[in-house]
Amino acid sequence: MRMSRYFLPTLKENPAEAQIASHRLMLRAGMVRQGAAGIYSWLPLGLRVLKKIEQIVREEQDRAGALEVLMPTIQSADLWSESGRYDDYGKEMLRITDRHGREMLYGPTNEELITDIFRREVKSYRDLPKNLYHIQWKFRDEIRPRFGVMRGREFLMKDAYSFDLTAEDGVKSYNAMFVAYLRTFARMGLTAIPMRADTGPIGGDLSHEFLIIAETGESEVFFHNKFNDMSDNFKVSGDHATIVAEWTEPYAATEEMHDEDSCSVAEGELVRGRGIEVGHIFFFGDKYSKPLNAVVQGPEGPPSAVQMGSYGIGVSRLVGGIIEASHDDNGIIWPEAVAPFKVGLMNLGPKKEDCVEFCDKLYADLEAAGVEVLYDDRKDGAGAKFANMDLIGLPWQVAVGPRGLKNGVVEVKNRATGEKRELTPEAFLAEMAA
Repeated sequence: MRMSRYFLPTLKENPAEAQIASHRLMLRAGMVRQGAAGIYSWLPLGLRVLKKIEQIVREEQDRAGALEVLMPTIQSADLWSESGRYDDYGKEMLRITDRHGREMLYGPTNEELITDIFRREVKSYRDLPKNLYHIQWKFRDEIRPRFGVMRGREFLMKDAYSFDLTAEDGVKSYNAMFVAYLRTFARMGLTAIPMRADTGPIGGDLSHEFLIIAETGESEVFFHNKFNDMSDNFKVSGDHATIVAEWTEPYAATEEMHDEDSCSVAEGELVRGRGIEVGHIFFFGDKYSKPLNAVVQGPEGPPSAVQMGSYGIGVSRLVGGIIEASHDDNGIIWPEAVAPFKVGLMNLGPKKEDCVEFCDKLYADLEAAGVEVLYDDRKDGAGAKFANMDLIGLPWQVAVGPRGLKNGVVEVKNRATGEKRELTPEAFLAEMAA
């Protein structure tokens, strides 16, 4: 994509309303613009990142055996009244009345609706287990939306729901999702620590939050330092129960769950930091299936309520979370798997015909090799181009100027390490296309 044709409204100064790094950088890098408090439009650069994250989430859900559906954003209040949550949920729920006077709501979550879909279609234990997921926009009317997409009112979320005959089978489904989450966050270059969590209004007695560690995290966390080694040498092998045991054996707790008196971690091994929640999983048994009459005929007796779990990942929240965990004073540092473009190509001699011709060819060769590239072909000065590339955080920067062109080389910079090298165009192209 040529920068001269792209829509990338970057800002030089920090917006006054932005309090944390991800909010500042998403606004400065032209990724989002606020439409109302806690509600954002996603501009081209931000949308590319959002779609990359969404696809990784989708691939790992599919790999775990979950089946994708798409539920509506607007739900009937009748289902929520049937489950008993309509009056209990609170003012975070945006309630709507349609033209016929029917009570509706903008879905903050989907336990009721997915259970209704299941109960209408599945009647026998032979059709179990099932795990259905969707990636859809949700709305929660936060009393004080802040921190950009980290705590907005409208957000993109993946939520999955498992249905099993027995509690034992339900825990197996829970473990499969636990492992899928480990794989998902590792693919994004994140260190996500699973921590036992309070189930809150969702219900049940088995729940884990997945938190990434960042200085600007919203909550204080405590964890054994062996998680650092586990994350650096990430691998997922063996059966799901064994993997879950390995990742839940070391101590890890949020401030709400941490108890100094019962914490047996030796001094010097307990890490105190701050975390950002990016995923939350629950097993809540028949909390929804029983009141909503989601039952199946068992193998040896009367119908029984199915055992359920739910599994959420904040897709749009992850964009902000990744930036919080990966940035410096100059801008964003995208992990390659979620970067909007892999390469930022800069023409430092835009008024010189030979430099333009060389850059145009390198741009065409990169695209032909399947490399996602953002080509800064504008007439701006070199300083502005370098600053802009650091701000938007593409993993690889390649600068082409008159001196390099004379010597037959381009300057290549790794955004994460700052390392600079001079390579021939052929060597650079081969490296990027590998």
